Amino acid sequence: MAYWLLKSEPVKYPWSQMVKDGRTHWDGIRNFQAANNLRAMKVGDRAFFYHSNEGKEIVGVVEIVRTAYPDPGDKDGKFVMVDVAPVKPVEKAVTLAEMKEMPELSGFSLLRQSRLSVCPVSDQEWGVICRKAGIEA
Repeated sequence: MAYWLLKSEPVKYPWSQMVKDGRTHWDGIRNFQAANNLRAMKVGDRAFFYHSNEGKEIVGVVEIVRTAYPDPGDKDGKFVMVDVAPVKPVEKAVTLAEMKEMPELSGFSLLRQSRLSVCPVSDQEWGVICRKAGIEA
């Protein structure tokens, strides 16, 4: 299993809506590196659900339930989307400020490439963040 981080602006699509929907497609990605990360995802992979812009914190965990397929919103056919389903909320939101203070996350892609909307998360980073969030890795 691989781990990821997916960013969503809470005013556009908050964690509460993800839970209510029960499943959604993760579309609208127009950055080639982020799109390549979507293409690398496998069914069963897990991802942190991160509220960007407002809150700037990890608030939940989702599972990849469908691998990459064409994003119909992309007229050129270059970009893809995946489907995700909620797994669980975190016990304690983990803020961007907290992650920046943790030496064991110094190489974390969220901190190195802050504008990237779909980021890989290493096994070690996943464990550190899960412990901080009060959930099982």
